[in-house]
Amino acid sequence: MRTTYMAKASEVERKWLVIDAEGKTLGRLASEVASILRGKHKPTYTPHVDTGDHVIILNAAKIELTGKKLTDKIYYRHSQHPGGLKSRTALEMRTNYSEKMLELAIRGMLPKGSLGRQMFKKLHVFAGDTHPHEAQKPEVYELRG
Repeated sequence: MRTTYMAKASEVERKWLVIDAEGKTLGRLASEVASILRGKHKPTYTPHVDTGDHVIILNAAKIELTGKKLTDKIYYRHSQHPGGLKSRTALEMRTNYSEKMLELAIRGMLPKGSLGRQMFKKLHVFAGDTHPHEAQKPEVYELRG
């Protein structure tokens, strides 16, 4: 009789991967990173266990958007006070808050709930091309496509 393999949280081996976002499209990068954070690229993927790897994204400030999204796409947030709706265009976000822009795109593609929050903690985004995680010996990851 065969049984389906289910990974246990204690058995998961995590690698550290570095991705250079320079010249990459926001959504295409975000969907692949979300898949890596979930662990879907591994044969040991289990839906209810965080089997993903750590991901370091460099050059977030040099990410691309297609079409007229730089001027037309608007990011909203609310202070939870009356009249507290604030908005920024994608151009403002890329210029001043590029890490946040990438994090929002990736977080929206992860599961909602405690498992998704646990997966999101393995994401490390930097606007420039340096990072403080050299001790973890990260491997360079080439995106598909």
